[in-house]
Amino acid sequence: MNPVVPDSPENANGGPASSASAPVAPSASPAQQAPLRNGKEPSGASGAGDPALSASAAVLLADVMEGMGRAPKSLPCKYLYDAAGSRLFDRITELSAYYPTATERAIMQAHLDEMVACLGRRCLLLEYGSGSSLKTRLLLDQMSDPAGYVAIDISEEHLAASMRRLRAAYPHIPMRALAADYTTSFAVPSAEFEAARAVVYFPGSTIGNFEPREALDFLTRMAGAAGPGGGLLIGVDLEKDRPTVEAAYNDAEGVTAAFNKNLLRRLNRELGATFDLDAFRHRAVYNLDEGRIEMSLVSACRQTVRVNGHSVGFAEGEPILVEYSYKFTLARFRRLAERAGFAVQKVWTDANRLFSVQYLRVR
Repeated sequence: MNPVVPDSPENANGGPASSASAPVAPSASPAQQAPLRNGKEPSGASGAGDPALSASAAVLLADVMEGMGRAPKSLPCKYLYDAAGSRLFDRITELSAYYPTATERAIMQAHLDEMVACLGRRCLLLEYGSGSSLKTRLLLDQMSDPAGYVAIDISEEHLAASMRRLRAAYPHIPMRALAADYTTSFAVPSAEFEAARAVVYFPGSTIGNFEPREALDFLTRMAGAAGPGGGLLIGVDLEKDRPTVEAAYNDAEGVTAAFNKNLLRRLNRELGATFDLDAFRHRAVYNLDEGRIEMSLVSACRQTVRVNGHSVGFAEGEPILVEYSYKFTLARFRRLAERAGFAVQKVWTDANRLFSVQYLRVR
């Protein structure tokens, strides 16, 4: 495994990194860390450390370097969603092979009355990772006298554009946009709304991007955000055959590959990194033993990349883990939800049991 070392006169010019191996941190999932080109230097990037980084760029750099020091190297998937990444993900959801979005939407359309009944009158809807909010409109169209809607997303630009459209379409519903990393603790502005209850809406099976322990912690925080009498309406992807799963994450159009590589482009832009997008290839494999898709960017050659004053070495064939996507059985997700303080009240699936939408009540 190639170490991560600060630039020296030798390795700054593309020579070998120091032979002293850096300590390897324990492995962690990409959901909890951060994202990245090669010997070709992008315009304005020197490879030297920039002491004038903004606060957000400094956090990004710290997350990137932490991930680059792990074995295997990894990056937190939350950094996939800049404005360009969010647009690419919207394109992914429209692909015929990407079953989660179309299947979840069909489930919602078939059972919308039951879902809205679970939300109840004067509900405050808190959407984590709102994205383009297309499925949200199904709920807002049918909710009974909603108390309000709070959209929470890490991509501020994408969030602002989505909220402009929603406010124009639903002028009678009080709305609030909150640009935040919902995988961490943050203040939910529930007190601003006169609500009978709060319900978190978390579609798309993003819960599968977390390692089991992290998923438990995250669901526990959701239960706290919803509060007594509140709930969670959540999309949960189900276990299925390998060909169906792998086809969804290895589309022939190459949109998922472009989505993952955009992460490297973002690091080049925001950190002056020197990743060559053509020197990495997308790979998505379904790990049956772990019940998860593992998405990586694999180095096509031996290379050294500079990231804001640090050199990162890659062997040919070495992966950067970008994202996990766990698939669940209904029983396994029920056990996880109950440990987090929820009771599963309703489960809706499609006829082929590819996907589920579930309503959980805070116990």
